[in-house]
Amino acid sequence: MRYKQISNSLFINNRIRFTAKMEPNTIAILTSNDIKHNNADDMMGFTQNNDLFYLSGIDQAETVLVLYPDAVKSENRAILFVTETSEQIKIWDGEKLTKAQATEISGIDRVEWNQDFEKLLQLMAFEADGIYLGHNEHVKRVTLNQQTQQDRMILWIKEKYPLHTLHRVAQLTRDLRPIKSEAEIALMQHAADISVESFKRALKVTKPGIMEYEIEAEHIYHLTKSGGLRHAFKPIIASGKNACALHYNTNDDVCKDGDLILMDFGVCYANYNSDTTRCFPVNGVFSARQKDVYSAVLHCLKEGAKLLKPGTISADYEKQMGKLVEGQLIKIGLLNADEVANQDPEQPLYKKYYMHNSAHHIGLDVHDVGLYSRPFEVGMVLTCEPGIYIPEEGIGCRLENDYLITEEGNRNLTEAMPIEIEDIELIMKNNK
Repeated sequence: MRYKQISNSLFINNRIRFTAKMEPNTIAILTSNDIKHNNADDMMGFTQNNDLFYLSGIDQAETVLVLYPDAVKSENRAILFVTETSEQIKIWDGEKLTKAQATEISGIDRVEWNQDFEKLLQLMAFEADGIYLGHNEHVKRVTLNQQTQQDRMILWIKEKYPLHTLHRVAQLTRDLRPIKSEAEIALMQHAADISVESFKRALKVTKPGIMEYEIEAEHIYHLTKSGGLRHAFKPIIASGKNACALHYNTNDDVCKDGDLILMDFGVCYANYNSDTTRCFPVNGVFSARQKDVYSAVLHCLKEGAKLLKPGTISADYEKQMGKLVEGQLIKIGLLNADEVANQDPEQPLYKKYYMHNSAHHIGLDVHDVGLYSRPFEVGMVLTCEPGIYIPEEGIGCRLENDYLITEEGNRNLTEAMPIEIEDIELIMKNNK
């Protein structure tokens, strides 16, 4: 693995909290993600199922975790199934985890080869009353028209054990995962620290005529050199009018003198993510108009971040953030105060220039699991990302930090990333 081995106490504690929420005399079965294919025999990079990783720390395909906390035999209370290495696998793909290595990573004493899963599950299933199964409930459009390993497990369980009561793993993990442990926070901080240096590299190379993908390359280089697993998501390097497309990521345009660049990017380290956005001028100096827009967004970020505190409801937070942006839009001349005073509250005028929400959970998923009807709590990590987009002026500006909620308010995990106009201009000036 690229990242330093995580203490298995994290996964042991996660399993303790997870099994404590299970119904009596039930079994939980969690499967790894599939390996996705491109064309012919080419494969995409493997990404582990995050619920399985959360409970085991195993980052290998074809893995199954079985938890049966009420099993009569203690050795049946947690079993990890992994792929057995063969000579053929060694030659083509390299070594797989040994049973001892899987135990060391996960803290699970009993590790079996996955070819024995069906036989061993049958010995336990008829003692149990119900079975917990995983499914991607978080963002269904991602797996639309795809059959995943989780889907196949659900179909198989229904066929083999049709009279068992089925339960949802996602219902438990969406309750547990939003509250981050100290170990998880440390991993997320490390991901954020890598992002900080990636952004500084981007500032140092940017100049008129550079391609957006050349700036992306600086991020890729530093991410890889620092042991990052992968991009947290496909990075957005959007110059000029491209920044007004919220999910622009072709990154294939020329950065022109006088334009502003929006760079929305993240690092995945040990499966935990950062998510940050910065804006900076191609030529190293903000124009007067760019300063006005940038300062308006920065004001909203600073004031909006103060609202990320225990007890805040997401819907209330977003309304207050909307009001902050609305006030700044009036200040920079994009909205008229009288028209705002008489607007339809169901269709606020600010939506023309600020059309997305600002705060989302972040962790093992960039948009991490969690119910937004649940008040913010100590230990949650959320983004704050206000923006103003003016297509007619070719300006799109968004600023984003990651905040850990504490008893005292919050802590900015990305505080070290330059954000003040003077600091950005100074770095770019010194490079020249």
